[in-house]
Amino acid sequence: MRLRYLLSIYLPLACCFCAAALAQGTSLPAYHASGDQLARIDWLLGQFAGKATIYTSSDKRDIILSNGLVKRTFRVSPNVVCTDYKNLSSGQQLLRAVMPEAVVNVNGKEYNIGGLHGQKEKAYLLPSWVDTLKKDENDFQFSGYETTELKPLINWTAGSWWTSNKKHATGKILSLNFTHRDASLAAVQLSVHYALYDNLPLIMKWITIKNNGNSPLTINRVKNEVLAIVEEESAVVGKPELMKKQQGIYIETNYAFNNAMRYDLSDQTLHWKIDSTYTSQVNYDYNTPCVLEVYPDKATGIDLQPGALFTSVRTLELLMDSYDRERRGLAVRKMYSTIAPWTTSNPIFMHLVSKNDDEVKAAVDQCAATGYEAVILSFGSHINMEDTSAANINRWKINADYAHKKGIRIGGYSLFSSRRISDEDDVINPATSKPGGAFFGNAPCFGSKWGLAYRDKIKNFYAQTGFDIWENDGPYPGDICASTVHPGHKGKDDSQWRQMEIQKELYHWLNEKGVYINAPDWYFLDGTHKIAIGYREVNFSLPRENQKILNRQNIFDGTWEKSSSMSWGFVPLTRYQGGGPEAVLEPLSEHLDDYEQLMMQYYGAGVQACYRGPRLYDTETTRNTVTRVINWYKKYRPILNSEIIHLRRADGRDWDGILHVNPTLATKGLLMLYNPLKETLTRTIKIPLYYSGLTDSVKVREKEGRVTEKKLNRKFEMELTFTIAAGSYTWFVIE
Repeated sequence: MRLRYLLSIYLPLACCFCAAALAQGTSLPAYHASGDQLARIDWLLGQFAGKATIYTSSDKRDIILSNGLVKRTFRVSPNVVCTDYKNLSSGQQLLRAVMPEAVVNVNGKEYNIGGLHGQKEKAYLLPSWVDTLKKDENDFQFSGYETTELKPLINWTAGSWWTSNKKHATGKILSLNFTHRDASLAAVQLSVHYALYDNLPLIMKWITIKNNGNSPLTINRVKNEVLAIVEEESAVVGKPELMKKQQGIYIETNYAFNNAMRYDLSDQTLHWKIDSTYTSQVNYDYNTPCVLEVYPDKATGIDLQPGALFTSVRTLELLMDSYDRERRGLAVRKMYSTIAPWTTSNPIFMHLVSKNDDEVKAAVDQCAATGYEAVILSFGSHINMEDTSAANINRWKINADYAHKKGIRIGGYSLFSSRRISDEDDVINPATSKPGGAFFGNAPCFGSKWGLAYRDKIKNFYAQTGFDIWENDGPYPGDICASTVHPGHKGKDDSQWRQMEIQKELYHWLNEKGVYINAPDWYFLDGTHKIAIGYREVNFSLPRENQKILNRQNIFDGTWEKSSSMSWGFVPLTRYQGGGPEAVLEPLSEHLDDYEQLMMQYYGAGVQACYRGPRLYDTETTRNTVTRVINWYKKYRPILNSEIIHLRRADGRDWDGILHVNPTLATKGLLMLYNPLKETLTRTIKIPLYYSGLTDSVKVREKEGRVTEKKLNRKFEMELTFTIAAGSYTWFVIE
């Protein structure tokens, strides 16, 4: 039910008015103290049912967000301020002091959004102190609120791709509205939005600014989240950049890029600041990094025209209840599979190197014959999506139609960033006022005429041909462009933000058209599906023996913060960046054992690799091997696409392996084990099964062999003895 309730901010008795207003005519349920009880069911086991609800306090002075896992409380008078931010799994209180709800710079002047002033002790916040705090008339003042149902980030529809989560996340949105007494800001409509998710300890926050006036506004720095966080390090001396940051909250935004294939190294928005007003901290120089601020570093000077709407970055705040790396990684992966369900899509594809259309048709036929689901024309192939001629569009529509008749999806590779277009269209280096010096040396600006035309050509190609997959190499929107003549941005100040907007709009458009997107950076929240798992390309010119161990290391290392379906690996069927016969798989029939094990390593991890070459098989024996592996993968696909528990990283010295778990499936676990040694290996190990949901005993079998029953110890571990032949692998099913 949509609620809108305007609260006066200028009446002398504002506090009493707000309390009365919340009491009258509102359908917000009252929050009871029992809601603060710690959650007794582990939400990561898939059995917790916590509905996001927006409450009012019993005295009608507070608005409270809670879903049984996280609680966030706002005092609404004399201005809105967050007074309580609690993890209901661990009982941890995150806040030590009040702060504004956001901070914006409009037309060169900075303003607080909400907030109260006067807290003297900043190490902790007592509820009784809140009544003594005062508002500042120079801040934006609370004027009302709305509640709505949670809306999808993207209007994605689960199609025929294999997808483990076909549903959008559910929850509630609380929107707090603000106005300012300054006549120059009278036309500014500003709202702070909080989305609380069902069944996740997660809140997403963003702000919107609407220009209802007749003149443009200039939006400079926008801090959409400011929190005075409880510090977790007691350091008498120390530099802020060397101290530990708060680990009870994990932050992501949809503004991340760095080609690192990891979010923490790609983030452009997270800032930990010191608080010199926190005078009781143990750090002698007040250098403890205990104020969390979220804003893009290089997104200023953004013109907001009359009638236009500005939307800030979206901050995901996931509360953590453990320091354990596996549990924290599971929480992040669960967050993504829930709020960005398209990332659970995981089609089986090959990477075709082609010179003509006949080779495309041959690859489609091989995919259909072996159970593959898609073919992507790789870099170096003969596809050109930028050719808008009728002949080119018709040519690729014919190829797409042929693939679709065979039940195969088709896609192609397109390069953006690491290429030179022209002095007019390339990124202009602010230091030299000339092209060059970009992240990739030379790169086009997405806001240039060429960049905007590129966007339109990609849309046209996919609309006209019916292609299903876009493999986008770039763009990299972090490049600052000093051009003042590019139509897509004003100058260097807004160039990064505007390029990112153009890129996001394209990804949204493709995703909503049902196109699957492989991209080289962290754009998942804006519609991309897959990123590289993380590997060094020249390693694929090393001998196959090395590649097998390195690939298992890449899988192990690359699936802590991202799921298997969010990752792609690489298997060069033909020569790639050097290497001799010992590095390649062609002729496939002559290296069948290595080919099979490389497939089993990737499919056994639920990771799709780019099998790059002209064909999937060369003989009937090879075809049978490929088909057998694909059939095995499809049989166990649900559990192989479930969460990974990291057991032992490959080092070439002993066994290594991973465990898939899913407490909601009949098959609770699937264990992949490898022996890199040149002799048979027998070991007895303990397998952690807590996240499988099994508690007492399990049924386990090696491959399709005899089922045995095993008891679990008090740590939910199963003791397992196994034997693996030299240089081979095995797998176990756990039910």
